Amino acid sequence: MRILMVGAGGVGTAITRIAARRSFFEHVVVADYDPTRAEAAVAALGADEQRFTAARLDASDTGAVRAALAEHRCDVLLNATDPRFVLSLFAAALAERAHYLDMAMSLSRPHPSRPYEECGVKLGDEQFARSAEWEAADRLALVGMGVEPGLSDVFARYAADELFDEIEEIGVRDGANLTVEGYDFAPSFSIWTTIEECLNPPVVYEEGRGWFTTAPFSEPEVFDFPEGIGPVECVNVEHEEVLLVPRWLKARRVTFKYGLGDEFIGVLRTLNKLGLDRTEPVTVNGADGKVAVSPRDVVAACLPDPATLGDRMRGKTCAGTWVKGTKDGRPREVYLYHVVDNEWSMREYGSQAVVWQTAVNPVVALELVASGAWHGRGVLGPEALPPQPFLDLLTEYRSPWHMREQ
Repeated sequence: MRILMVGAGGVGTAITRIAARRSFFEHVVVADYDPTRAEAAVAALGADEQRFTAARLDASDTGAVRAALAEHRCDVLLNATDPRFVLSLFAAALAERAHYLDMAMSLSRPHPSRPYEECGVKLGDEQFARSAEWEAADRLALVGMGVEPGLSDVFARYAADELFDEIEEIGVRDGANLTVEGYDFAPSFSIWTTIEECLNPPVVYEEGRGWFTTAPFSEPEVFDFPEGIGPVECVNVEHEEVLLVPRWLKARRVTFKYGLGDEFIGVLRTLNKLGLDRTEPVTVNGADGKVAVSPRDVVAACLPDPATLGDRMRGKTCAGTWVKGTKDGRPREVYLYHVVDNEWSMREYGSQAVVWQTAVNPVVALELVASGAWHGRGVLGPEALPPQPFLDLLTEYRSPWHMREQ
């Protein structure tokens, strides 16, 4: 397997460190718009690691991505960029007949007149619209294969296969007790993506009604997270699992709730009120005249890079899937989860917990594709594939998952 990985930020760099310990691939080209990031990710692996090379690549340039796939004879494109570049990379992989894997799907667009009641363009709609082309090409586009979405979807499929006869609700619940020393406000993941997820209308699925939207931060609930994290208030957030799970699994309701905390929600609300969450450029005065800048990009530039915060972070992050239903005629409720301690991920890989937890899952998935344990064609979510091989291999990566009866 020869892989073109586009994006050498925190998650991309963590992917290289995890993959370097495995033998399932022949070569990885680490590409980024900023060549110094790609070069740093490769250099950190050491002079003895010859299976990685660095390259400069503009993820928005489909032609350039196609040329890189051809030049390096890559049969897989791994998208480790933010969701803005999904469609260009997705198109390039299809045109070059390469398999494709991402961790976040194509962006949504709210309903023009009823954004908090009806869906407009949903996450991933533009990718699923091309599924027939991927099937015709006999290639796999595995979408949403990070931790959430990704591992959370694998958990949902495992629960449906092994733990329940009927499912009332599948609810992804994400929480952490991470702190960052020296900063009043320092998100542990991309603020660009966080704003996109948290300020867009959240989507909920209900059997008989289909997909619908609610107001941001709706339906607050306190969820008790395991391994010492404890109770965290969680709210509805737009996320891919709600759009993926109902395509393959039968459940009366599907939700995603994120443990943000009052302070984080307050910051996001303020950014929204001031228009600083916007992606459309505004004109400002610069040293050499007027320049156009995206307010959201300015916010991201003003905050520390999450990938650099590992030495200052303390605590754990938990990703998991809560499932409620019946088994053998009796009620059952479980929480399938995966916890990463920042101290462990920094000591073992030099990557902070949130980016490491995201990064390990696409590497596991690629190893399953390389071995043939996972195979398919068309545009598929993680729940379309058998969960047990994934969960077994994740444990082999020294990153076990757990289940708690509620």
